Order: sequence, then C-alpha cells, then structure tokens
Amino acid sequence: MNNKQLDALIRAGNPIMIAIDSGLYFRIARGKPSWVVKYTINGKRSQVALANAYPIHSITQAKQDALQIRADVNLGIDPKAKRKRHQQTQLHTVNDLFNDWCINDIDKRLKHPDVPKRFYKNEMKKTIGNCAIKDVTPTDIREMVNTVLKTNRPSTANKTLMYAKQLFKHAVKLNLIRYNPAQAFTENDAAGHQEGRKRHLSLSEIEIVFLTLRKHNDIFTRDNYLACSLLLLLGTRKGELISAQWHQFDIKNRLWHMSIDNKTNTPISIPLSDTAIAILKELHIRACGSEYVFPARRLSKKQPFISHDTINHALSKMFGNTNKKRRVTPNYLGEAGIEHFTIHDLRRTCRSLLAKLGIQFSVAERCLNHKPKGIEAVYNQHDYLDERREALDLLANTLSHLIYPSTAEFK
Repeated sequence: MNNKQLDALIRAGNPIMIAIDSGLYFRIARGKPSWVVKYTINGKRSQVALANAYPIHSITQAKQDALQIRADVNLGIDPKAKRKRHQQTQLHTVNDLFNDWCINDIDKRLKHPDVPKRFYKNEMKKTIGNCAIKDVTPTDIREMVNTVLKTNRPSTANKTLMYAKQLFKHAVKLNLIRYNPAQAFTENDAAGHQEGRKRHLSLSEIEIVFLTLRKHNDIFTRDNYLACSLLLLLGTRKGELISAQWHQFDIKNRLWHMSIDNKTNTPISIPLSDTAIAILKELHIRACGSEYVFPARRLSKKQPFISHDTINHALSKMFGNTNKKRRVTPNYLGEAGIEHFTIHDLRRTCRSLLAKLGIQFSVAERCLNHKPKGIEAVYNQHDYLDERREALDLLANTLSHLIYPSTAEFK
C-alpha cells in the first residue's frame, strides 16, 4: 500500500479498514482517515488510534509507532492506559504547578488557602510564574526572596521562602523535578529568625494616628478608617471583620454572632459597645444594601467583600510607601512622629489596653477569641459574655473620644 492508493481511498470516502503492516490498519470512518493499531493484552483484544492521521502521519511513521506499541504490549504496558496517563493535565510552568498544588493539596488541607495563594500572587508569580518548572534554579529562588527583602518586609520574605519550599516539594512528589531548588535555603538566607512582633500603640499614639487618618481621608478612606476603629474596639482578626455579614449582627441586643468560620473553629458572640454600634450603623448606610459590612469596591472582585490587602495598602500609603501605580505619597504618619505599625498591631494594641485597664486575663483572652490551652480548654466552658461586655465597654469609653469623635470633623 502506497500514498497514491491511500489518497484514492480517501477520495472515494467509503468506510474501510485495511491492514498495512503487522497490527497496523488504515481506517476511513465518516469520511475521515486514521491509523489504528490492534493488539492483544492480558488475553483481551483491543485497538488504539494513533494520535495523528494520514497524511500528517506518513506510512513509515505509522509503522514505527505501531512497532513501539507492540513493544510496549510485549512488556505488559497497555497503550490505552499509557496514552490516558500522558493526556492528563500537563504541568509545564510554575503557574501550572501552583494551580495543581491548590487543587490537590492546599484547598483540601488548609482552612484558609487564600493565604498561600495571596503570597504566590503577590510575591512569587511575577518572578518565576512563567518559568518552566525544570528550569527554576536556586539562583531564581534567591532572587525572588531578595526582591521581597528590598521592600523591607522580613516576615514576608521568610514566608515566601517557606511557600517556595512547599511548592517545589509538590513538584518533586509528582516526579516533575528530581530536587527542590528551594530546599537548601534557610531563614538565614531570607530575613533570619523573626521574633514575634511587639509593636502596639499607646493612647497618645492612637490619638495622633486617628487624627492624621481623618485629615487625609482622600488617601485613607472613611470605610478603612471605620474598619480600623472596630479592630481596635473589638480586638477581632482583620479577616473575620472584613468578611462579616449583616445578618450576624443583633443591634438590639448589642451582639455580633460570629459564625464557626473563624480561626478557632468555634462560634462566638461578641458584645458591642455603643461606639461600635454607632460605627456599624454608619457602615450599614455606606454598604448601600450589600449583605456584607465591607462590600467589594470593584465589580470584578472574585469575593463579595473587600480584599485582605485593601486596608494594609491604605495604611502603607500613609507611611509613604509606593503603591502599585508607582506613585509615592508623603509619609504623613512618620512626619507625625509615629513609628511604623501594621493593621494586625491594632489587635495587639487592643489586648494591651485591656491589660492596662485591669481586665482579668481569661476575660481579655476571650475578648480576642484566643483558644484556651491545656486543661483550661477542657474544663472551663464559660464564655465570659457579661465580663467581656463590661471589658469592651470600658475599652470603648477609653478610646471613643480618640477614634470616633464628633462627626463635625468629617463634613
């Protein structure tokens, strides 16, 4: 059988199956030609079509492929199973690898998979995302970590390295690479061991900070300001606050019924002071009918509430850091004499103020929804609601005139 004969059969268009070589057949079905290899494995007859048809695949190439299939069958390898495995999702770039890691690992294992996703998007993707997995070298890892270090974010540099190690460990597990290019690096190659942050704001600093934020509401919006006020008054985690929904709030009984979807996996009712109620009422108007307290500000957002980085970026600009558009704002807070702090430092400030006000340790810890440890967690099931209400009311009395003064300032 030669090319002219095959061309004639194709022009005729009749359904046909003709033997070309040992196990190799030329088939025309529904007017389309293809190569088919028939074989027997484990006592069962079967057949498989070659990936490319004639004339893209010549007679010679088809014979070579058929020969390879027969060799595989002799070794007990089913060509259909081999092809299916080959046709599974192919991972070529680091972006492909990360997506596979998300689907098959972190989305199943982690309660908050958005954290590593955020680190990858912000710190890793722009440096190595489009690189072939096998081409990433330790030098690339070092450059990526150093890029983060240059922005004066030591903790972020350490975490970026940690997630790089985990990501490429996933590649080793899938036999995509033989060694992990990030494995040999330690914290000393990033920012070194980081002690737990101790930064908290004094009352005098709180007064200056919130006054400065109010003066520059073109940079630090009113919604961001109110979010920071609630974080200081309630001591909640930022993620818990920005994802809160209005149905969770019982304004009449002055309670926020936080769902089980929090870091401790335990629902908790948070007492609301008069100041917190006033802030929530203002936010309710600003939400414009949204079911979320802090609705997303862009329609294209994947989540219905504001990004986890929104308030962080706003505060960063108040310290004069460059934003994504490369515009630099003055260091308003620094010029006001305020040492750098982060949004999470407001939670530490809340806890420190509760201690300063003489609030009992167990009550203060419960105010922050810290999970009890050891035998305390087993035997003490009291939720301290009344005690927490008294504590947070006392805290609000201390802070209200500093963070939520007369609305005349905002007109």
